Amino acid sequence: MARPDIDTGEVDLARHELVETGRRLITEGLALGTSGNLSVRVGDVIAITPSSIPYVDVTLDDICVMSLEGEQIQGRAKVSSEWPMHSSIYRSTDALAVVHTHSAEVVALSLVKEELPAVHYNIVSLGGAVPVVGYSRFGTNDLADRCEAEMKVHSAVILQNHGAVTRGATLAQAFDRALLLEWLARVYRLSLNYGEPRILSEDELAEVEAEVRRRRYGEATTEVPK
Repeated sequence: MARPDIDTGEVDLARHELVETGRRLITEGLALGTSGNLSVRVGDVIAITPSSIPYVDVTLDDICVMSLEGEQIQGRAKVSSEWPMHSSIYRSTDALAVVHTHSAEVVALSLVKEELPAVHYNIVSLGGAVPVVGYSRFGTNDLADRCEAEMKVHSAVILQNHGAVTRGATLAQAFDRALLLEWLARVYRLSLNYGEPRILSEDELAEVEAEVRRRRYGEATTEVPK
């Protein structure tokens, strides 16, 4: 099988971005140790963080560059065990970046809830209420399939007893969505201490989405104005 053509300049930019953003995973509390992973699609290849290397130690040469079929083209390290999940999202959506986290609030929610409901209007950036998909062991095709099915509709999904995945048009957008997801999970947990939280209706969310489109004059993004 012929290897895909690689835009080395764009791939190098993606590798730099992955190294820097991987360190942010730790400083922002979205992962611990070597957990979680990040990837960026550049044309027909995917740059992805390696397996089992602490983010503070990851170098440009460690970042793995993969074909969509799973052939490792560049990178001296072993590819992340969650490669099947990342590749399935790229094959089935228009994502150009994927962030997988193990953040505490989201993991805790995944143990007891079937979804993160619409507790704040910013959730429209994630496609509405965020589903929790049933448990499958990390690195499996079953986990990839479960995640892929929801990612066709949502830009975030929560993995039971595991973590979360977000996608975006850029790595910065996917990362911001991961931060938002963790914040929403915390808001939901805190609200339960006060009583039964009020959840936004589908009509109310649709109104928010319409206002976002009006203010952005048809831009592709659905991020909510602050």
